[in-house]
Order: sequence, then C-alpha cells, then structure tokens
Amino acid sequence: MLRFDVITLFGDMFDAVTRHGVTARAYAHGLWQLKLWNPRDFADNTYRRVDDRPFGGGPGMVMQAPPLMAAIQAARSTADRAQTPVIMLSPQGTPLTQQRVQTLSISSGAILLAGRYEGVDQRLIDRYVDEEVSVGDFIVSGGELPALMLIDAAVRLLPGVLNHPESAVQESFTYGLLDWPHYTRPEVFEGEPVPPVLMSGHHARIDQWRREQSLALTARRRPDLIARAREQGLLSKSDEAFLSVFAKTADRGLK
Repeated sequence: MLRFDVITLFGDMFDAVTRHGVTARAYAHGLWQLKLWNPRDFADNTYRRVDDRPFGGGPGMVMQAPPLMAAIQAARSTADRAQTPVIMLSPQGTPLTQQRVQTLSISSGAILLAGRYEGVDQRLIDRYVDEEVSVGDFIVSGGELPALMLIDAAVRLLPGVLNHPESAVQESFTYGLLDWPHYTRPEVFEGEPVPPVLMSGHHARIDQWRREQSLALTARRRPDLIARAREQGLLSKSDEAFLSVFAKTADRGLK
C-alpha cells in the first residue's frame, strides 16, 4: 500500500490531503496511509529546538541534523519501512515529473522531508536523503506545500481514487503532451459556442480534434515537450503531419 511518512514541523498542514477532496476520500477508504513525524519530538534540549545559526554567518537559521536523523530512523523503525527512500523537497532537487509521480504511485511510498528556515544541514542530506525533488524554480517557506503537491499527484493515480478511471489518463503530461481544452454547459457562453465537433457525436472526429488541440497547445506553450515526445517516439506520422501544417500557420486558432 502507498504510504507517506512526512517529517515536518507543521503537521496540521497535511489536513489538506486527509480531510479534503479525493485524497481525503481515498484516505478514509484506506487506499493510502500517512504518518507525520515532528522533529521537535526528537530534539535533546529543553526548548525542543531543531535549528541553529549557520556556520560562516549569514541570515536565517539551519535545521540541525540530529533530530532529523532521529525522525528518519523512527520512520524506518519497522521492518517493512527499513528501506523506504527519503525524498527531500528542495529547490535544488530534480524537477518532479508525471513519470516520477507514476513510478511513486505504484511503490510502497516514501519518507518525505519537509525542510524549513534557510535549509537543512548538508551532512544530514548527504547521509540520509536518497533524492531531492523540486516542484519548480521558485522558493516557498518550507517543504510542506511541495510535499502536499507530490502526495496529491501520486494518490490520485491509485485505482479507485478518481470517479472515472480515464480521468488520470486523459491529462496533461500523461502522454508527454499538454491536455486539450475542455467544455461543458452552457453550450454558448458570452456569445461563444462550444466547438461544433464536440456536439457531433462522431467519436473518431472528436478524438482527432482533441489530439490536434493537444499538439497545438503543446507546440505553442511547451515546444520542449514536443521535442521530448519525438525523442521518445510518442508522435505518429499523422501527428507530425499536423505539426508541420501548424508550424506554417502560426496564427491558427485552437477552436
């Protein structure tokens, strides 16, 4: 079963995935597990401090290695968790991808280290962290929000979590491309109708329209994904034919 052990100073933040939305429903049905570990519980001082001033000077504080080490060891204390990988959420990490999330979702989970302050003692990272993961080239106040994003992304891929099993398949990045545009009622909004093909009931044409919209949107916004899809052999001859025409008509609309 997928389980996340999270080392965090702010455990209440994880109510977001255990009390709200599809992740909460899956949690209530026992489809995944969460265990929170507060490093303050492993501090060996009167004030339960887990941070100190950085050697060499500079602003802010640094999380100390000993309480984090003890928290990791506690999370690994049972035999079935002894080899569980430790993932630290960090802007220095490898970018998180849908492929990495898919791999994680079919595993037994991970221990997530949510750092705070200016950072974590490098010696702890070198000795106890197996992987550093980043959710983007920006800085937030701590690792909790990135950890929540990772948990949500992995849990929603579990069988039975989403109402429709195809929902997780027909999404951006699943096949290396961005998702196509979606429409629902009303049929006309502020004078703009739903694209006629979606009202046709012709499933083959709808599938073709969606694929072309996905290709067009990806080519416009994330050409790097088109290049990657080519390298991975994810584009068909018809895809390439469409992209060739699309490239020659840069002003072509998405509708």
